[in-house]
Amino acid sequence: MAQRTNTLDPPSGFSRRDFLRGSGAAAAAATLHQQTTAALAQEKGAKVVSGKQTITLHVNGKDQQVSVEPRTTLLEALRYQLDLTGAKPICTDGSSGGSTILVDGKPMQANTMLALQATGKKITTVEGLANDAVPKAFVECDAQQCGFCTPGFVGGVRAFLNMNPKATEEDIRNGLNGNLCRC
Repeated sequence: MAQRTNTLDPPSGFSRRDFLRGSGAAAAAATLHQQTTAALAQEKGAKVVSGKQTITLHVNGKDQQVSVEPRTTLLEALRYQLDLTGAKPICTDGSSGGSTILVDGKPMQANTMLALQATGKKITTVEGLANDAVPKAFVECDAQQCGFCTPGFVGGVRAFLNMNPKATEEDIRNGLNGNLCRC
């Protein structure tokens, strides 16, 4: 006959009660972290939002309203709500330069910036550069192959020339090393 033990502890030394005690503590810590993060964000003036928000974006000289969720990227708002398709969704980490736009005159990757972050900023897309010398030079010099990456290059060149108006061709080439042509 098998011998019976008087202890209810499992052979591993870790009981169900220990597990529940530990997971309860972890859940409490996660909740406390979320509340603390939200409180700190509100202290710094940041607004914690959820659900769809209607925001105004100043794009190519005009105020435009879009309805976005907190996770909506600026690229998604531009392409799918404002029908400005110049910036391309080539990658999700901004490594290709294909979604380059100007935000307050500086180059930004629209696919790595949230639409909510762009409120109150001056946004210029490649469509807003239609009468600029840079896209005209691209057309005159046949500076594209398939053309898919061209809007990112145009935005990048314009931003670089804004910061370096006396740049040489070599300076421009070095300044655009973050833009990739897949051709």
